[in-house]
Parts: sequence; structure tokens; C-alpha cells
Amino acid sequence: MKHNSLWEGTRLGLVVATTIWVWLAGVDAIVGQPFRTFTVLGGIAQFTLLHYLLNVAYGVAIVWALHRAAREPSLVMGVAFGFFILEFGFAMLTILLSHLGLGELAWVRILGGNLVGAALAAVLLFRTHPVVRELRQAQTQDDD
Repeated sequence: MKHNSLWEGTRLGLVVATTIWVWLAGVDAIVGQPFRTFTVLGGIAQFTLLHYLLNVAYGVAIVWALHRAAREPSLVMGVAFGFFILEFGFAMLTILLSHLGLGELAWVRILGGNLVGAALAAVLLFRTHPVVRELRQAQTQDDD
């Protein structure tokens, strides 16, 4: 089956980016600090542009790795390790931002939004992506 990593990854990145953007705006609104996170991170326009670009890049990279994992299953471990490193980086960023303007709510805003985005990406990929289904089928055949 032919897959298009660029299109599939872009779609994944846009969905995840939008979800996280809404999470951040929602948390800021709930605590009575509309767009505070965006302001601390460079302003609404700059943050939004960079946020969407990075999420699309992550989406393309993840989908590309999944497509390659269909031919080289050991890449799944590389994807898992990369995810762990990325999450560790977000935890460190959260600590930094908690001291640079977001306070203790940085954990809800930044790390919370990141975890929501990661969970959404995992659900979308594991439930809908054809390569994941192919990997599951291959695993089932190997077990037989």
C-alpha cells in the first residue's frame, strides 16, 4: 500500500497543534489570564506560527518513521526513544517557563497541553493509521 508521509503527517500535526492551541487558550481563559501563555512565548502570531510548524514537522517525522517501521520493525524502538526524549524536553521547558512568567500553572499549560497532544496523536495513529494495522497483522502472523 502506498503511503504519503508528508500529507498524513501534516494532517496529524495540524490536528494535534489545534488541540494544544485550544488547550492553552482554554487554560489561560479559565484562570482569567487570556492569552498569557502566548504572550510569554513571543506573542499570539509568532507562537501560533512556530507552534503549527513544529507540530507539522513532528507529525511528518512520526508518520515517516511508522511507514519505515513497516519494513524495519526495529524503528519502533527509535520512535519510542525519541518520544521519551521529547517528553523529557517538555518537562525541562515547563520547569524553565514556570520561573519565566507562567508560574506554577506552567505544568497545566505546557506539560498538560503536551500530554493531551501526545495522547491524541497516539489514539489517532493507533486507531486509524494503516501502517499500525499492518504492523499488528504482521505481529499476529509471527505469533502463529
